[in-house]
Amino acid sequence: MLKIITVCGNGIGSSLMLKMKIEEICKENEIQASVESSDFNAATSQQCDLIVTVKELASQFAPNQKVAVIRSYINKKKIEEDVLDTIKELAN
Repeated sequence: MLKIITVCGNGIGSSLMLKMKIEEICKENEIQASVESSDFNAATSQQCDLIVTVKELASQFAPNQKVAVIRSYINKKKIEEDVLDTIKELAN
């Protein structure tokens, strides 16, 4: 099972919306994943298979962390375009 963390600056609204969209995408594609939402500071110390966040925060993660960059926290179509291939790759 993949462990995915969705990240925004404060870990309250945006990352929670993104978490729900990622869960929907994984379910629709029959991918087993545990998805958590987090603020940036907490996410830097957590172990996971993938971090999903916006470009502004993505560059601040360590080079050894797998990060997928999204263009929107709420537009499911854009999120799916941005991360589905990466999630499928990690799931296989």
